[in-house]
Amino acid sequence: MRTAAALALAGLAGIWPVLAPRAAGRGPQDQTLAADLDAVFSAPALARALVGVRIESLDRGLLYERNGARLVVPASNMKLVTLAVAADRLGWDYRFETRLEAAGSIADGTLDGDLVVLGGGDPSIVAQDLGPAALFGEWAEALRQAGIHRVSGRLIGDDNAFDDVGLGAGWAWDYMAAAYAAPTGALSYNENVAVVRVSPGRAEGDPAAIDVAPPGHQLDVANLVRTGPAGSPVSLDLARLPGSARLTVRGRVPLSGAVATRTTSIDNPTRFFVEAFRLALTARGVVVRGGAWDIDDVPGAPGADRRPIARRDSRPLSSLGGYFLKVSQNFYGETLLKAIGRAPGRAGTAEAGRAVVRDTLNAWGIGSDSFVMYDGSGLSRYDYITADAIVAVLKRVWQDERLRGPFLAALPVGGHDGTLESRMKGTPLAGRVQAKTGTIANMRALSGFLDTASGERIVFSIIANHFTAPASDIDAVAERALVRLVGR
Repeated sequence: MRTAAALALAGLAGIWPVLAPRAAGRGPQDQTLAADLDAVFSAPALARALVGVRIESLDRGLLYERNGARLVVPASNMKLVTLAVAADRLGWDYRFETRLEAAGSIADGTLDGDLVVLGGGDPSIVAQDLGPAALFGEWAEALRQAGIHRVSGRLIGDDNAFDDVGLGAGWAWDYMAAAYAAPTGALSYNENVAVVRVSPGRAEGDPAAIDVAPPGHQLDVANLVRTGPAGSPVSLDLARLPGSARLTVRGRVPLSGAVATRTTSIDNPTRFFVEAFRLALTARGVVVRGGAWDIDDVPGAPGADRRPIARRDSRPLSSLGGYFLKVSQNFYGETLLKAIGRAPGRAGTAEAGRAVVRDTLNAWGIGSDSFVMYDGSGLSRYDYITADAIVAVLKRVWQDERLRGPFLAALPVGGHDGTLESRMKGTPLAGRVQAKTGTIANMRALSGFLDTASGERIVFSIIANHFTAPASDIDAVAERALVRLVGR
């Protein structure tokens, strides 16, 4: 049987029937299912945990519920809510726009004024092999075509489409140097992440060498890494405080060992973008004499009379959404939350995005008391939602032909891709589960769809909080529950 992901990617997801749910039967088979699932969720690994579960058949209604109305921390299962609302409000064809404009007159190859990059929130402008983005080369050529070989003024990044609050509410301070906690902004580059490469010195005890890419990151690196004995393990710790570009790297790498690679977040997305662009222009013979600036830091705003030079439109939301859910990219979640909160004359903010989410879910019949949302990615410990609400969102997506196909295609497939690529292989769940994982310390989640052996379509949410067992044990419990459902 072909999976829903395959059907959606082929543009055929709409052939699946949308059936109104009926009340679940209460015969011996359902009683047996409930007893079996109660036993699964009573595993010792969950003895001290809070577990919220809701499982429904899309054609027959409720099959099983356990603390389904209790608020639990969802981690990345919050991304399901963010993408569903973004698709509903923006549409799957939505594209982020970035523009390059010239403010000033052009004569004899010189722009007597400023270059301005206007960001619209595009999260997908990335470096190429740790070097400049391909876009920067294209825009350098566009400048030459416009007769611009020199810029007497500044390169200014206009990020006012979003507010300047880059971090999500409830993010822990010790996340700040991690790539998964990269700040968001209306003008972002390389997902606002830099790559740190650490090479051993020539002798044991020597300082290690550190290289950071791509160019333009503007991190001030404090190198406290030493070369350890040959064959010793790599031990690296990266730390950076909020609002600071000072990155401290501590630890040890083995003598004669391979280059150790880590990723880290940068401090100011806009400065990262424009400085990387300026360096790329210089390498291509276009000199910007006034340097690269965040619009908030320039003493005088660029003139309003500007000449358009180039424009980039991102891939559509249907494509970006696939990347967002498959790899669980937090940075995309925060970008989408601000994008849905943006309105004419109003910058996109997380607060405005949350209001849109609340209004949308309320319109879908999901009460405001069933969720607490602070960010779009689920990285925040302030986020709460019920398993009942997650299932309601997934059912709404399934029942809406506008939303269903690209959303299903965006979900990881068990044993096949995304965050489920290494899970469920060689089990009855491989290829039958399309679901979003969720992971932060002492919290695991799995919510999505399951095809049973008989062809029944199941929607489920399983969220465990407050456990102390290994996360792999919690995953095993969730998968045992799904295996029990497959045979229905």
